[in-house]
Amino acid sequence: MALRPNLIPDPMLLNLPDEAGIIAWPDIFNNDHPVEIEIGAGKGTFLLAIAQALPEHNYVGIEWSNQYANYAADRLRRHNATNARIVHGEATWFLRCHVPDNSLAAVHVYFPDPWPKAKQQKRRLIQLPFLKEVHRILLPGGKLRLVTDHADYFAHMQQTLSAQSDLTIIPFDSPVPLKPDAPAGSIVGTNFERKYIAEGRPFHATAAQKPP
Repeated sequence: MALRPNLIPDPMLLNLPDEAGIIAWPDIFNNDHPVEIEIGAGKGTFLLAIAQALPEHNYVGIEWSNQYANYAADRLRRHNATNARIVHGEATWFLRCHVPDNSLAAVHVYFPDPWPKAKQQKRRLIQLPFLKEVHRILLPGGKLRLVTDHADYFAHMQQTLSAQSDLTIIPFDSPVPLKPDAPAGSIVGTNFERKYIAEGRPFHATAAQKPP
C-alpha cells in the first residue's frame, strides 16, 4: 500500500535505546496526565482520534512496521497531536524494557494478528505472560480493551482471561466518541475496523480491569 511521500516523523516518533531503561512519562510529555498505550497502532487512525478527543490524556502507539510507524508519527505531527507518540518496535519488549509499574490508565489491542494456524498460535499476543505484564503496568482500576474479527482468537482471548486472576473481566466500553461519519457498527474506529465492516465481518470485544 502506497503511503505519503516525504514523511517527517519527528518529533512524534519516540526513539528509546534499550539502555534507556524504565522511563518516566512526565519526561516524555512534560505533564503528569494519564497515559494509555495502543499495541498495533498501524497508520495511527485510532491513536489520532482518541488523542484529539481526549487531550487531557497522553497516548503511545506501538507499531512493528517501520513504514507504518513513520506514517503514523508524521500524521500525528501534521495534526499537532502533541499528546501522542509512536514507538517503532516489538510491543512486549517495549513494555518489559521501558514501561513503569502501575503507570498506565489503559492498554488497547485492536485487531491483532490472529495467527490462525495451529503451529502459529503460540505467537498470539494474548497469552498469560502478556496478561501478567499488563497487570504490572496498569494503574489500579486501569483497563485492557481487546477487539478482534477472528472468532477462534476471541475464544482464545476469553479462555486466557478466564485462566488468570490478576485482571477482572468486564463489559467492553468504547474508549473514544466516534465521529458522525463512522460506519454503522463501529466501536473503535480503526482502519481495520472500517475495512472489515465493508466486508461484513462481525466483531468480538472484551475488556479486563486491574482491581482498584
